[in-house]
Amino acid sequence: MAYPADYKYTKEHEWLKMEGNTGTIGITDHAQESLGDIVFVELPKVGTEVTAGKTFGTVESVKAVSDLFAPVSGTVTAVNEALNNSPEQVNKDAHGAWMIKITLKDPNEANQLLSVADYEKFVAEEGGH
Repeated sequence: MAYPADYKYTKEHEWLKMEGNTGTIGITDHAQESLGDIVFVELPKVGTEVTAGKTFGTVESVKAVSDLFAPVSGTVTAVNEALNNSPEQVNKDAHGAWMIKITLKDPNEANQLLSVADYEKFVAEEGGH
């Protein structure tokens, strides 16, 4: 699957889509494929402060529980409540099934993240596709 070129990526396999000072965050297709069937997603409440590089929730699959790491710092403004009842949406469309939206504390933080080319190279070196 192609990774969206307008997203930024982390080495922990999260993606960030920037729209002004708002960041939408989810996990990459590579991450959902590695996890297998996702059965539960634990996300923070609206108003929670998230910090770049720190956990903000978990994804549970039939194989394991994995932490979700914030790509940037900010305040949660929306949570994808649909994932409570249908976490498998992440498996079906990892780049469309967002998890949280945040107001970024510092939009320049996103400049530290990987471009699509850098992320694809990282996944390939890691033994992905």
